[in-house]
Amino acid sequence: MVASPAAGELKDLAAAAAAGAGLVVEDVTVSPAGRRRVLRVIVDLPEDVSGGVPMDAISQAARALSAALDGSDVMGGAPYVLEVSSPGVDRPLMERRHYARARGRLVRLVLRDGTTVSGRLGEVGDADVVLDDGGRSVALADIARGKVEVEFNPPGADLPDDDEPDDDEPDDDEPGGDEPDGDEPDDEPDGPADGGQEA
Repeated sequence: MVASPAAGELKDLAAAAAAGAGLVVEDVTVSPAGRRRVLRVIVDLPEDVSGGVPMDAISQAARALSAALDGSDVMGGAPYVLEVSSPGVDRPLMERRHYARARGRLVRLVLRDGTTVSGRLGEVGDADVVLDDGGRSVALADIARGKVEVEFNPPGADLPDDDEPDDDEPDDDEPGGDEPDGDEPDDEPDGPADGGQEA
């Protein structure tokens, strides 16, 4: 975390820039990197919004924060590099809002008594979470740490249907679906698709 007299002002600038892009600030850190410093800002979607953080929103927040820093002396005169990113799937689940953002994901929870439970995260209340697998309720106070499990084919993923016709094949019920016999193929090569010059 940021530890300096200007930490509060820096967080306020980051929060304002993130809010303008519909995001919230997860963390702000400043670390040395040779002769420069690296200002890392982690942004996320609000807890009532599902899905990943759009890259366009991250870029918008980064541009807004960069402009705000240019007009402020909060970072002092030493050079620095600004990095704005999202938490990523490997972020540990530490706060209630983390669990709210992970609704519908498969999670693994390590409880304070040393036991481990896994399941798909359903409802997230003020003091507990519910795992859809069996409807088990777990108090947030009883969770030591949690993490989202990586799934290659999560529920709801779009998978190809073998019964559906290929989009590239014409539908027999549509007029013009069959090519008339005797058509000769065009021997002339096709030009560039965009009409531009070939390299």
